[in-house]
Amino acid sequence: MLISQNWLTRILQTANPSWSVDSEELDAGFVRVGFETEGYERLPKTEGPLVIGKVSNIEELEGFKKPIRYCEVAVGEANGTGEPQNIICGARNFAEGDYVIVALPGTVLPGPFEISARKTYGKISEGMMCSASELGLYDGTSPGIITVSEEEIKANGLTIGDDARGLLGLDDTVFEVNVTPDRGYALSARGLARELASSFKLQYRDPALDPAAAALDDDLFAGIPGIKEDILSLEVEEDAKCSLFGIRKVEGIDPTAESPLWLQRELMLCGQRPVNAATDVTNYVMMLLGQPMHAFDAGKITGNLRVHRASEGDTLTTLDGVDRTLSSEDVVISDDSGIQSLAGVMGGSTSEISDETVDVLFEAAHWDALTVARTCRRHKLSSESSRRFERGTDAAIIGNALDFAVSLLVRIAGGKVVHGRTMVGEVPSMPTIQMHTNRPGKVAGMIYPDGTTIGHLREVGCTVRETGLRDGQGARQIEVTPPTWRPDLTIPADLVEEVLRLEGLENIPSVLPHAPVGRGLTPRQRLRRRIGHAMAWNGFAEILPTPFIANDVFDEWGLAEDDPRRNVVKVQNPLESDHASLGTTLLPSMIDALRRNSARGQKDVALFGVEQVSLPRLPESERKPTP
Repeated sequence: MLISQNWLTRILQTANPSWSVDSEELDAGFVRVGFETEGYERLPKTEGPLVIGKVSNIEELEGFKKPIRYCEVAVGEANGTGEPQNIICGARNFAEGDYVIVALPGTVLPGPFEISARKTYGKISEGMMCSASELGLYDGTSPGIITVSEEEIKANGLTIGDDARGLLGLDDTVFEVNVTPDRGYALSARGLARELASSFKLQYRDPALDPAAAALDDDLFAGIPGIKEDILSLEVEEDAKCSLFGIRKVEGIDPTAESPLWLQRELMLCGQRPVNAATDVTNYVMMLLGQPMHAFDAGKITGNLRVHRASEGDTLTTLDGVDRTLSSEDVVISDDSGIQSLAGVMGGSTSEISDETVDVLFEAAHWDALTVARTCRRHKLSSESSRRFERGTDAAIIGNALDFAVSLLVRIAGGKVVHGRTMVGEVPSMPTIQMHTNRPGKVAGMIYPDGTTIGHLREVGCTVRETGLRDGQGARQIEVTPPTWRPDLTIPADLVEEVLRLEGLENIPSVLPHAPVGRGLTPRQRLRRRIGHAMAWNGFAEILPTPFIANDVFDEWGLAEDDPRRNVVKVQNPLESDHASLGTTLLPSMIDALRRNSARGQKDVALFGVEQVSLPRLPESERKPTP
């Protein structure tokens, strides 16, 4: 997962105002709690006069193969004259009165690329208006130049002609954190900040519960209408395996509104391309909280919604423009007109957000991880949403995520939040796990201070209750209920791993076990060795037979249908589909070895092998001796 150091620092500073570390220390902090990083990289440096400008006039030049604009851009006293800069630009995503980022002559952009006054398209261009990719904020094709709202400029205490680096947050470092498949909660700023809080012994405020903890406005949720009534009728069929499904709606947004620079910046540093306000909000909430969402154009939704399995052969054009034929194993979201979304993976093009969208329907759900994973593999389609659903998401924050989304969208694009919220289903219950507090120490071969186990389990969000019982060594028995964002914690061994991870795996000594003295080989080992010696002395060469046999080998042999050697153990995920059984005899492998030697001209071959065979467990009455 790509994430900026400044974003994580701002979240942690809401509870620890004076805390900060450099990039090397932060990298070590990730490793200390078991998260390796693929590296970190500072944003490329921009030297010279990079300032805030305002477009005062645009002249459309004609006679060229592509649209070209000749712009007058006010930059205050930054150019030393107070006169507007004349700049040639081909971008179309700005208008007169917009605030932009201007690289004046003498600026050196990442590359390096030096900006100078030069003649082009028959005009003198005195600088450049910059895009995110040109400044190193986005590793891809930017949708156009950066535009900034007047409110955001004033909120930072800036004006025309001031240095733009602080506004852009160019003094930052991007980390690529290697998140293992069992820790889906860490595919978010929320999860990674929690881990860093443990690593650096900091207080932690959950951004899923409080906008201030997410370094957002304290009054973000102010004025949100009630949620007691449903927005629309929603049916979730049982075989869809959707434990909780929620909907909120915003009406009357400005379809031309763009996301603020700070939000676009966080998305771009996470590798996400800004699209439009509604889509950007869903992506931001996903990156912040780890809860994937989808935004429908409410004006394109007909009737009520239904969550169900698709019929075999149904079709859907997904947002990537591909027509997909669905399976009866795929879960979809439909309205009265047809399928609108491939659940947990990607929305459909019919109801996608467009430049005319004024009413937005936000959807957030908790999907079955295995169902989503199989759908992705079936369609060879993966998305940021499916990556999180495959690893497990936190159903308990679906309502909070919807509140974040509607509040942010209204703050960005206007409109109003519709009264009510549709929620169908419930948060899955978490298992209760029993263990003794000394178990982590036994596994590690160490003695931990009393209270270490309970303290670390509560640190990761577990609810711990002491039963009042003790084992023979006086260790307390506890009942542990994992938090809703940790579906990977299901057995005592998982809890032990959490304690050891937070206590420091590097502190566990590596001690090689000593072989018992005087015992020698077991009777079975001595028998195997005598057999091997006897066969070798008589001219046989030992091979290691493969445990897998061909599916049709016993048919080729003509064995009777009731022959016990046919009662093989099937392999669910075989390395080769035509060798999908474990052998009940070594003969197939031995015969194959003889055949290969004979084909290569070896006419005098004597082979032997001593290996295990696999026999299914049968009732005593059905067991027969193997020939």
